[in-house]
Amino acid sequence: MNPDTPNLETLAVVIEQPEHLSLQRLSLTPPGDADAVVEIQWSGISTGTERLLWSGRMPDFPGMGYPLVPGYESVGRVLFAGSDSGVAVGDSVFVPGARCYGEVRGLFGGASARVVVPGNRLLAVDEGLGEQAVLLALAATAYHAIAGPEAPHADLIVGHGVLGRLLARIAALGEGSRPVVWETNPERARGAEGHGYDVMAPDADSRRDYRVICDVSGDASILDDLVARLAPGGEIVLAGFYSRPVAFNFPPAFMREARLRIAAQWQPSDLRAVKSLVDSGRLSLDGLITHRLPANEAETAYRTAFGDPMCLKMVLDWRTIS
Repeated sequence: MNPDTPNLETLAVVIEQPEHLSLQRLSLTPPGDADAVVEIQWSGISTGTERLLWSGRMPDFPGMGYPLVPGYESVGRVLFAGSDSGVAVGDSVFVPGARCYGEVRGLFGGASARVVVPGNRLLAVDEGLGEQAVLLALAATAYHAIAGPEAPHADLIVGHGVLGRLLARIAALGEGSRPVVWETNPERARGAEGHGYDVMAPDADSRRDYRVICDVSGDASILDDLVARLAPGGEIVLAGFYSRPVAFNFPPAFMREARLRIAAQWQPSDLRAVKSLVDSGRLSLDGLITHRLPANEAETAYRTAFGDPMCLKMVLDWRTIS
């Protein structure tokens, strides 16, 4: 091991089994020449995929299992940089997760005071972004769904959580575009002011001519309602994560010649694109982080993130963890 390598023990959030979480001390995999050791400052809690890991409802896929370290929305500072890592000590970086905990799985591995991660997975960020940098993964998810080379901007977005708000803010950047967001909770309907889109309840919206509808509700039973709002040849984008089978009645979709697209995980190019939008000031991340707790209160933080409908984004503060 390189004598300059920092301490390879860390405190990390571990979901031992569904709805059982603790902060545990784990040993990290020693870094190679292509790796970096990053001291995490903040990590976000996802109310989509991480909620499914927490509840035990995550569908089976390769690598799934407990115990696991969650988290794919982390930001920190490089403590050690391997000779081929492409980063430097002191860099402020976004960390999209890590797999460095031995027998404890990294799904997705970013909720830890310290991580070992390949340097080519890190994205240098402006230190001035602070905790807001944890939102880059969700912003990249939104960009991938509606603003990539093959993805037209959405004119209706279903859900005004943090991902829905990012989708709406990105969609509003399109020329002449003022998207509509559906939200059924009046309290969560707030927050659109100054961002170029409108929020309304579905039953207050009479339109039946939406060209692109992007759903982030996670409601597997919503497709028939969305098909009824499409213009002929319109497209529905599923950008949430659905733990139950998604189904719809065929005749109405046939009559509209509807298209269905599933937006998968963001790509590195999406992350770079949203970073450019943020750096230029075109995309604001303000007002999206609503709750913060020190990392040693992780259990309370996760329960609040998943149980409080007014919690858009919960951030864990790792700066006082040793």
